[in-house]
Amino acid sequence: MRARAILIAGPTASGKSALALELARRRPGAVVNADSMQVYRDLRIITARPTIEEEAGAPHFLFGHVDAATNYSVGRWLDDLARVLRDLDARELTPILVGGTGMYFKAALYGLSDIPAVPDEVREAIRAWAQDKTPQQLHAELAARDPDTAVTLRETDPQRLLRALEVLEATGKPLVSFQGPRSPPILNASECAAFFLAPERKTLYARIDVRFEQMAQAGALEEVAALKSRGLDPALPAMRAHGVPHLIAYLDGRLTLDEAILRSQLDTRHYAKRQFTFARHQLPCFKWLSGENPLRDVGDALSPCARPTSGTG
Repeated sequence: MRARAILIAGPTASGKSALALELARRRPGAVVNADSMQVYRDLRIITARPTIEEEAGAPHFLFGHVDAATNYSVGRWLDDLARVLRDLDARELTPILVGGTGMYFKAALYGLSDIPAVPDEVREAIRAWAQDKTPQQLHAELAARDPDTAVTLRETDPQRLLRALEVLEATGKPLVSFQGPRSPPILNASECAAFFLAPERKTLYARIDVRFEQMAQAGALEEVAALKSRGLDPALPAMRAHGVPHLIAYLDGRLTLDEAILRSQLDTRHYAKRQFTFARHQLPCFKWLSGENPLRDVGDALSPCARPTSGTG
């Protein structure tokens, strides 16, 4: 049986993009982005988005199609994904979803919680109030007003803390109260071949460190300088991409370049660890591949998917 879609997840620097491109060339298929940072056109280098040459090797979708000033969400990605899947189905191309954002895969396979839209005036008021607040202060505010949601969010995630405060202000209800019934999934889980690339940790962390140094030499600093010059809200997702805050700190004279690189490498290694944890608990349908030849291991095998038993997404 031929998979309707192939899903390639895994931590950053695990070789997902190269595998997806080769699979797209062989099937034939199309590479579809499932990474929340690679959607931003301003950040090709620092997010390790496919190069122009790689994009020419097979059709690519949902890469670099969003301006950095946009607060892009998983809901918008699902809408974009549905449109792309219809197009690929008409063209008889196999969708090969690839990325490191586990929440995107979970939402595509199992649906998305129905969280109401927040009016612009509420969002603007909360953002204005939060301008001089640290993430820890945001978390403390949320804990005082909505302890049930606060315990599910990290103190270091200002974007989601702000989102929880916005929903609370707009509806008077905790964010977690909306995370029950889900919208219908876009992908039929039983028709997906799903794989998670899981290199040995020591090897992966070494790759992460080398890759960030290479990105810094390849123009990431200039890319971040151009982004900084736009004067965007630092709470926007694009402004929090791994490496961006520390390189901005270097440009502002608050860090040396070596310090900025080391901190970015550390943040990325921590993120990779969280990617493993999310996949283990929230993506039970993915077959883990730890060998040195994932292309051979993938083949045309199907990975039957079951609903996750924990987590709210």
